[in-house]
Amino acid sequence: MSETSIYGLTYEQLTDWLMDNGQLRFRADQVWNWLYKKRVTAFSEMKNVNKETIALLEENFVLHTLSEEIKQESADGTIKYLFKLSDGNIIETVLMRFNYGLSVCVTTQVGCNIGCTFCASGLLKKSRDLNSSEIVEQIMNVQKHLDEKDEGERVSHIVVMGIGEPFDNFTNLMDFINVVNDDKGLCIGARHITVSTSGIANKIYEWADAGTQVNLAISLHAPNNELRTRIMKINKAFPIEKLMDSVDYYLEKVNRRITYEYIMLKDVNDHKTEARQLAKLLGDKKHLTYVNLIPYNSVDDNQYQRSDSETIQAFYETLKQNGINCGVRWENGADIDAACGQLRSKQIKKNKEKKTV
Repeated sequence: MSETSIYGLTYEQLTDWLMDNGQLRFRADQVWNWLYKKRVTAFSEMKNVNKETIALLEENFVLHTLSEEIKQESADGTIKYLFKLSDGNIIETVLMRFNYGLSVCVTTQVGCNIGCTFCASGLLKKSRDLNSSEIVEQIMNVQKHLDEKDEGERVSHIVVMGIGEPFDNFTNLMDFINVVNDDKGLCIGARHITVSTSGIANKIYEWADAGTQVNLAISLHAPNNELRTRIMKINKAFPIEKLMDSVDYYLEKVNRRITYEYIMLKDVNDHKTEARQLAKLLGDKKHLTYVNLIPYNSVDDNQYQRSDSETIQAFYETLKQNGINCGVRWENGADIDAACGQLRSKQIKKNKEKKTV
């Protein structure tokens, strides 16, 4: 029996595969509808699909390669899932509730090699990329959890900001976007999807050339090379000058606003000096700029602390006074290992401790 997930196929890929295997084109519409509109849990539930096609699907694909290990629910309605992959690796996915809808934060890699010193995800090195089906299945598993509650809720927004660097897994990322954005399936609008990158400049050029309407966020976190290199080793490969050149190309090509993520680290990057430097760095593109100031979530075995509220407010006001559109993003799920990668890190640590007992 195959262990290949059918969720890894875009609509076009599914159509081609079915036709290559002797099926008529309209079967793709039927199968796609059962997968993403009716969200079946077994191929045999596809009632209007003939037995030959069902047998073909069962022989070549599976519907589930992720299993739920842990589910933590916060007082604010945030739910953090720990999923086990078919090879035993574990990843995190988070459902967040906002006044505009339900947003899911998905993971794209097992671990991360970017090396941001403040990030729980980076404590565990990348072991592999997720394939597109494993990214899609995160959405499907969360949606099926909502379906079981039978309250008519649906995932309306996606942020690709979980464990890993999305642009380091570019092809699978694009296939994932094609699947969840497809108007015959989950129909999650491109402008309801945000992809965050640590600043892999060459991939920002490629992203711009792809012409997608998906939102772009860049994890900046520092306004100068010395400081950014100290807290983000990716800056050695793509210093701010190279990053900003790719940003200029993106803005010229796509003309869409970019969100810059800026984590507030006490006495590291949170002074008014850095705020003024940041305003200068983004000044010539401020009409297409939004800065997201993020109070730091503490992580075990990490040297950083969260900036105090007065410092965050002063940083915010300095940006506003310099014409930079910005806001403060307070975290969801503060009571359930809110930092990205934190739940996974704790579970791996527990598993290692069990093995040594």
